[in-house]
Amino acid sequence: MMRRAILLAAGASLSACSMAPKYVRPEAPVPASWPIGDAYLRQSEASLPSVTYRDIFRDPRLQRIIGQALANNRDLRIAAANIEAARAQYRIQRGELFPTIGASGAYGYSHRNTPIATGTANTESLSTSIGVTAFELDLFGRVRSLTSAALNRYFAQEATARATRLTLVGDVAGAWLSYAADRSLLAIAEETAANARRSVSLTDARLKGGVAPRTDLRQAEQVLASAEADLAAQKTALAQDVNALQLLIGAPVDLVLLPASVDEAGAAIAELPAGLDSSVLLRRPDVVSAEYALRAANAQIGAARAQLFPKISLTGLLGFASGALNSLFDGGAFNYSGTANAAYPIFSGGAGSAAVAQSQTQRDAALATYEKAIQTAFRDVANALARRGTIADELAANQRNADAALDNYQLADARYRGEIDTFLATLVAQRSLYSAQRGLVQTKLTRATNLVTLYRALGGDSLLDAGPAGPELAKTP
Repeated sequence: MMRRAILLAAGASLSACSMAPKYVRPEAPVPASWPIGDAYLRQSEASLPSVTYRDIFRDPRLQRIIGQALANNRDLRIAAANIEAARAQYRIQRGELFPTIGASGAYGYSHRNTPIATGTANTESLSTSIGVTAFELDLFGRVRSLTSAALNRYFAQEATARATRLTLVGDVAGAWLSYAADRSLLAIAEETAANARRSVSLTDARLKGGVAPRTDLRQAEQVLASAEADLAAQKTALAQDVNALQLLIGAPVDLVLLPASVDEAGAAIAELPAGLDSSVLLRRPDVVSAEYALRAANAQIGAARAQLFPKISLTGLLGFASGALNSLFDGGAFNYSGTANAAYPIFSGGAGSAAVAQSQTQRDAALATYEKAIQTAFRDVANALARRGTIADELAANQRNADAALDNYQLADARYRGEIDTFLATLVAQRSLYSAQRGLVQTKLTRATNLVTLYRALGGDSLLDAGPAGPELAKTP
């Protein structure tokens, strides 16, 4: 009988109506396609391919470093722990959908002295029972709404962890590229310092020979001191790049895995086509997380609404009680009881309706957060595409500038050595060459990091998700 009552109560609870508003995914508040114009390349891809970070970051050394980071990074470990905590919270909340069944047993013994005629009286009592304690009949869907909210918060935490993973992969690739650029800048500083030393030696000899003024020597020494200062700064930058990588990896970095130049590193980064349709943004982890948070807020409205209606609870108990162990489980010792109670707030000073209003405003805030996440994602992709559309022209121009500056410096140096021109022309040419070479390295770094940025802005490995974007395909843990 108790089992039947429990099953009927659970069935009534599980079939309860929901007072949460029906969830409908909001329209994306961004254009359906990417921006067009002079700053953008024409997008010819109809859809995005399935990619992993290995398809974009093709250097085996970088792949190995990323693999180490995914295994050791502490932020990912924190994210994994947060997922487990959210999953456990969901399971705790889901447990309220079912009756709590408990068992108990008791034994009592008493000794009482009586008059001599009757002697001494000893009594004992034994009991055992199993019962349901205050099981709420979820007729208005309060518990189910809270369970749905907890489930969606769990899914949101999982999406947040994927966003953390995507950010980590991008940060590792960016740090690896920064190290490569600093290695190239170090090489430029070393070459500039070597040329400056030769200029100092030459002008010193010409000064001693009486064919050059002292100003030439001092100018050459200034160039040398500036180059040596830059050389020291670049060595510091390289050490800091290694430290940044070690923090991301969560372990010491093997220097063998680091690139020798920005040209070598940049060639290992592949392009990711952006496609034509901005709906791909709905698969970006941060957008997915924001939508799950919106779903949770929507379910919370149902819980607040259900709180305005009566709360009905059942309590049941069945068991055996006897004064002797040998008769404890006899038919005459069996007993059972059941109670039901209902609680309804007659007056609460408007707290119930205020709770509904609060949950609705929280849903509105979650909606705005979701829409902003989409708009932010669209901006990120649009900015990356704008940079991608112009970086080739900028790189070509800076390459021509560096080539012309090198030729000009070589001509000016030859004219100075041939006593055709003053050292000032050589000095100006050397400074122009140094600036042009550094600018070219920076542009190459910008091109490579733009590919990393586009990978992150489009959601990276989340493009591997099967089927339509969004939480509809999420599985209950």
